Amino acid sequence: MTIMLTDRPSFQALEAHYRQIHQRHLRDLFAEDPARGERMHAEAAGLYLDYAKNRITDETLRLLVALAEDCGLRKRIDAMFRGDKINLTEERSVLHTALRAPRGKCLAAAAVPDAGKPVQRVLGHMAKFANQLRAGEWLGFTGKPICNIVNIGIGGSDLGPVMAYEALRRYSKRQLNFRFVSNVDGTDFKEATRGLSPEKTLFIVASKTFTTLETLANAESAKQWALKKLRDPAAVARHFVAVSTAAEEVTAFGIDTKNMFGFWDWVGGRYSMDSAIGLSTMIAIGPKHFLEMLDGFHAMDEHFRTAPFDRNLPVLMGLLTVWYNNFFGAQTVAVLPYDQYLKRFPAYLQQLTMESSGKGVTLDGEAIATYQTGPIFWGEPGTNGQHSFYQLLHQGTKLVPCDFIGFRQALNPLGRHHDLLMANVFAQSKALAFGQEAPAGEPYRNFAGNRPSNTILAERLTPAILGALVALYEHSVFTQGVVWNINPFDQFGVQLGKVLAQEILPSLARDAPLPEDDSSTVALLRWYRAG
Repeated sequence: MTIMLTDRPSFQALEAHYRQIHQRHLRDLFAEDPARGERMHAEAAGLYLDYAKNRITDETLRLLVALAEDCGLRKRIDAMFRGDKINLTEERSVLHTALRAPRGKCLAAAAVPDAGKPVQRVLGHMAKFANQLRAGEWLGFTGKPICNIVNIGIGGSDLGPVMAYEALRRYSKRQLNFRFVSNVDGTDFKEATRGLSPEKTLFIVASKTFTTLETLANAESAKQWALKKLRDPAAVARHFVAVSTAAEEVTAFGIDTKNMFGFWDWVGGRYSMDSAIGLSTMIAIGPKHFLEMLDGFHAMDEHFRTAPFDRNLPVLMGLLTVWYNNFFGAQTVAVLPYDQYLKRFPAYLQQLTMESSGKGVTLDGEAIATYQTGPIFWGEPGTNGQHSFYQLLHQGTKLVPCDFIGFRQALNPLGRHHDLLMANVFAQSKALAFGQEAPAGEPYRNFAGNRPSNTILAERLTPAILGALVALYEHSVFTQGVVWNINPFDQFGVQLGKVLAQEILPSLARDAPLPEDDSSTVALLRWYRAG
């Protein structure tokens, strides 16, 4: 019989503690403990986490760590790194950590043969190809060097590469032009290829099974677009490569399997940006910087695997998310990077967190009825968000925990811009925490404060720091999943809509019979067909 989270004594102890402290104000907590800000921080892998502006005490942390221990977090961490099949619903190991383990350091190599050495082989294959292309040695069908790279994927095969390219654009080869297509809406493909020459364009088709509906639709359109100019079907082999394991389907498309970059079923899509899915990233920033990014991932992996829970950045952030989600009833988390290069980071985290934690059934198959699981993640880069939704953060009726991300050094120094940017990071977290009383008779000027936040700082945004940041959130999500007793590594929730879309598709033709369906769907189909 499953022990539900709310039945655990450790959870009930936290409930009692919450009732004692939930109305205490951060102003009072800081007044009672002047050294709180110096004490409540942790560092690892080049990141500095300040968690002092959370509505917690030392006792809160002790009880949260006790909850993690009670839920078996240590055993689950060890099992993941060991290569046990902790993705129970799909009977798979979960080994994204093997993608960034240094040569010979993959802990799961003994248990999972497809780890370690194969990863290094694929990285070598990627590096050889990336170097050829970056040097202008990979020529298109008409002998012209490639200068345009279009990545075609969806979900993790798009969000990771797009986010990484934007985040590391400062390190990219500017003579190369990168574009990304994911949406099956034809506008996405049309705009991505507008102004490009087929003779100088390479498409990376990213689909593990080479059956993903949206990706293949866009890939077929890309083939037609290219052959309209190049005409000879043999040109496909010089203008398309695949990130896939489906050799037969890749060959049938016209791609030479020598230019197929593989990965494995123990790599989930939203954990794949450091696998062959990151081929466009490696081409953009070069193999050296790509390996530095992997080093950053690995540094955070090792910290998560070995650090005590009360000094462990991902564990602390994961437990704080549980604290606000399950005790304060907070339904969202705002991620606020104060660096324009990280403009796609919140969107990337939406898939990582919500596809992982959006589950309503325990690992034992029991419906979750007594507690909430994953919160909604969202955000925008600062300072843009300050002139948009920060009004709600400061004075709205909803409690929204925030993660601020900032850097000591700017990658593009310009006058006092960076000082102004970072002044806003520190000011916003301070204003949320401490607020300000309104002048008499002007309640609309009142800032209640007591709004929690984390602040994550690093020296500068480098490939290694990006890797550490992504791994920080990966392992925070894992921590939450262990506490909630859910499987953060499957995503069956994305399937039903896809299946129904395939069933509905034939009914869109005007001469097709209308299906025997619910009255709303039939009415919508009738409206669409009448145009």
